[in-house]
Amino acid sequence: MPTAIVTGANSGIGFAFTQLLIRKGYSVTAVDVNVGDKINSLGCATAQVDVSNPASIAAFKETYGFGSIDLLLNIAGVMPPHDDDALSAISHDTLAKVFGVNTFGPLLFTQALLPNLLLSKSPKLGVMSSRMGSIADNSSGGSYSYRASKAAVNSVFKSLAVDLKDKGVAVVIMHPGIVRTNMTAGMEGIEGAAGPEEVVEKLYEVLDSKGLEDTGRFWHRDGYELEW
Repeated sequence: MPTAIVTGANSGIGFAFTQLLIRKGYSVTAVDVNVGDKINSLGCATAQVDVSNPASIAAFKETYGFGSIDLLLNIAGVMPPHDDDALSAISHDTLAKVFGVNTFGPLLFTQALLPNLLLSKSPKLGVMSSRMGSIADNSSGGSYSYRASKAAVNSVFKSLAVDLKDKGVAVVIMHPGIVRTNMTAGMEGIEGAAGPEEVVEKLYEVLDSKGLEDTGRFWHRDGYELEW
């Protein structure tokens, strides 16, 4: 049975991805900073982990031990309120919080679990980015911490793709499009918005179809490549 770890599994895309992977026959460990009734309803192994906290990551690694991981999905993310992320309001505290979860977290979580990932015969590493992290596609400005954190995580996972290619790890950077979750409240009526289950079905197709020949590239949920 293939194994997977999914962060951000208590809600939204992470929850839906965990459900799908269980249906696909994976043994999943669902990870989130909040472990409550929803994540426990998944019926798989769960763990409370704050990916922005190195000590929390280290504790999870120690508990997980030396088991192999076939798929590591870094889904956990935060988006501050639009007004708090504007030029007039952006603060060090907001930047630190958003980068801690969206950029530093995926890198340090992957670093900690890399020995486990390398035990797999076909390891795959995914991260949930956003088109808002595309510098070439930025025509509206604003969203300073969120945009920058996603541009930075793209850079991080491109470097991981280069460093890990010879070790056989395929790295997939994904954009989910507009998803109807708590994180995107107020965007439900925008054209192209979809529920987490629909989005995850498409993202899984992208994830499943990519190998080492595609490693480190940035993909829309509909399967086409995005600009950096």
